[in-house]
Amino acid sequence: MSGAGSKLLASGLCRAAVALHLTMFSVFAADFTAARQRMVREQLAAPGRDITNRQVLAAMARVPRHEFVPENARDGAYADHPLPIGHGQTISQPYIVAYMTEVLEPRPTDRVLEIGTGSGYQAAVLAALVKEVYSIEIIEPLARRAEADLKRLAYTNVHVRAGDGYKGWPEAAPFDAIIVTCAPEEVPQPLIDQLKEGGRMIIPVGPIYDQNLYLLTKKEGKVLRQAVLAVRFVPMTGGKK
Repeated sequence: MSGAGSKLLASGLCRAAVALHLTMFSVFAADFTAARQRMVREQLAAPGRDITNRQVLAAMARVPRHEFVPENARDGAYADHPLPIGHGQTISQPYIVAYMTEVLEPRPTDRVLEIGTGSGYQAAVLAALVKEVYSIEIIEPLARRAEADLKRLAYTNVHVRAGDGYKGWPEAAPFDAIIVTCAPEEVPQPLIDQLKEGGRMIIPVGPIYDQNLYLLTKKEGKVLRQAVLAVRFVPMTGGKK
């Protein structure tokens, strides 16, 4: 075969490979989209689950959970259970993410503090619903990875910090809402202090085998506390220092 013929063949093979790659990418993207729609339909909006906030359901249908889990776990990204994300941490079950978000009653003008960035998935769901999200992760490699993934996926209204979530983010306070995705044994006072008057906080509290999810509402300087669901979250590892 002539040199020109070899170049033409190589060029044709390259174009074919690119076309095959794009086709496979489209198939995978369609598969993930279908899995995400099924997750919303069967895990969130189904009778007995009863997530009813349309904006929350729309956000859950839009945010690509598979982009926030390790590549070897992506086949199960839309399954009804948590998944490991490294460093002994997990990405929460989709239902819990939707439930906590719905109970928080996010509004488009809200500034929300998240304690426990983890993979960044909960922050991404909130980012689709509120003005700004401030998210703190105590495990620095997770914070850096989540920050990179959120930027890559164009969630420009999320600010990520590596640090001790027990102390909150005082220079950005007060917050309209606070969501905590790790469990202290008592509600941290700095978080109460950083919650606006009329603000809401959703937080798991208690030792690992006896936790409840609480909704806290701040009214006239007092905090009203309501247990809403028995849960199991990783412990908060920050402290009072």
